Amino acid sequence: MSNRHDGRAANQLRPIRFQSDFPSAAQGSVLAQAGKTSILCTASIENSVPPWLDDSLGGWITAEYNMLPGSTDPRKRRDRGTKTDGRTTEIQRLIGRSLRAIADLSKLGKRTIIVDCDVLEADGGTRTLSITGGIIALVNALQAIGATSDSDAGFCLQQSVAAVSVGIVDGQPLLDLDYQEDFAAAVDMNVVMTGSGQFIEIQGTGEEATFSDTELTEMLKLARGGIKELIEAQRKALADAWPWTS
Repeated sequence: MSNRHDGRAANQLRPIRFQSDFPSAAQGSVLAQAGKTSILCTASIENSVPPWLDDSLGGWITAEYNMLPGSTDPRKRRDRGTKTDGRTTEIQRLIGRSLRAIADLSKLGKRTIIVDCDVLEADGGTRTLSITGGIIALVNALQAIGATSDSDAGFCLQQSVAAVSVGIVDGQPLLDLDYQEDFAAAVDMNVVMTGSGQFIEIQGTGEEATFSDTELTEMLKLARGGIKELIEAQRKALADAWPWTS
């Protein structure tokens, strides 16, 4: 019997949904939802690179992250001008690093792809869902310019990537924390992995607590299982557009 407030088992993801090609002016888009968390991920292509990449033959992938005012209660104030809070900066750097880790930027040519992740509703796991949804928008964008895995037109993604949160709540390791669980967690961890099972990033913190090797191993086991399910959900969302053989 589960003791989670929503009835999920310890190793169970929230219901995950992807609406690919969500209406947008961007070349790639997806509405990603995990439980009550909803994020619009779009990927826009620019035929130029940052000035510091001018001497490179490759391109660049970067990300921007934003929580819309109505995504939380109480309302979140908008970032104004060049002012971006530290949490936002940290998250968008994480998203960008995660997407670049599975890309061969030399195949992108003199292009920059910006993946925007706009949180419509936040109930925990926004950074991890941004990564998991962002790769779908990125694939859509690349295929929109004719960059298929069988051409040299710029398809640069070597495999998929997904991310999920894990943590320890009331002494129990849990997968995919929502806000209520995240708030109560003694340990909070975000795990980013490739489709082949390689780690890209692990962010783990004891919230006025410590955790053991055994607990770490159990959390990573939960994360690995959850990410396997998330990548399968990505495959189903992209359907015939899934660009990898595995």
